[in-house]
Amino acid sequence: MDAQRDGAHWFQYGPEAVAYLKQKDKILGALIDQIGPVRREVDPDLFSAVVHHIVGQQISTKAQATIWGRMREALVPLDAASVLAAGVPWLQSFGLTFRKADYITDFAAKVQSGAFDLEQIRHSSDQEAVEALCGLKGVGVWTAEMILLFCLQRPDVLSYDDLAIQRGLRMVYRHRSIDRARFERYRRRWSPYGSTASLYLWAAAGGAVPGLTDPALRAKRSMPKKGKKEGLS
Repeated sequence: MDAQRDGAHWFQYGPEAVAYLKQKDKILGALIDQIGPVRREVDPDLFSAVVHHIVGQQISTKAQATIWGRMREALVPLDAASVLAAGVPWLQSFGLTFRKADYITDFAAKVQSGAFDLEQIRHSSDQEAVEALCGLKGVGVWTAEMILLFCLQRPDVLSYDDLAIQRGLRMVYRHRSIDRARFERYRRRWSPYGSTASLYLWAAAGGAVPGLTDPALRAKRSMPKKGKKEGLS
């Protein structure tokens, strides 16, 4: 996969990752062949990536893009100094809640003071990086894992807390539910290329394979309505 094209940076995975996953998992291999190469944009700037993921929490992709566009246009460069100079009220004017604006300014203050070392994160193990990122206000495990994948481009990120990953697993492997034990079996099977597997599960969950349905939805529709008994109107 091209690392960069048209000014954008894409998550890099190579033929060795694809070959490994195909050898380990014939079902996933068939999905990879059906979908073909997957491009997901990454942000190599760690400060920007943390802010972007905080912005996007619990809002639609469209709303995230709108707010992020306003911030990128107004804060040039988008760094700790510009965020602190803007302050919470101005950040809220872009469409952020007070809480998110507070999280972002707190992060900027930690970076500027040296309390949070961005470069150290780059050289930490996955687990160490997740733990350090989770020490920031507003950053939980899922957000930290997404930063590892879509900024640091770590090769083995498969997030149990990602609803689309769980949906993709149900759709591709025809499960009605994904518990932790089942998830861990897949994670171990695909390691050390869990990130590439994630790209294809997201693609499947997003409708890349026509006609591929979610068994959990079918099971939900087939259940009798609460408060009624089968055979009675």
